[in-house]
Amino acid sequence: MKSIDEHILRATKEIIVKFIEMGRLSPSNLHESFRDIYAVVNETVKENVNKAVPSNDKQD
Repeated sequence: MKSIDEHILRATKEIIVKFIEMGRLSPSNLHESFRDIYAVVNETVKENVNKAVPSNDKQD
């Protein structure tokens, strides 16, 4: 799970950097935006990881 968390953090960082470069985000309100973006990325990744992992309940 550590690897997934690292990827989520890295993706969030890249999104923040792009928003700053585009002028859509100011470094002065970075802390609020980072939390929001991290939460969205984390939720999205974890939902899709759970869908991608086959269930062990079904055995043939």
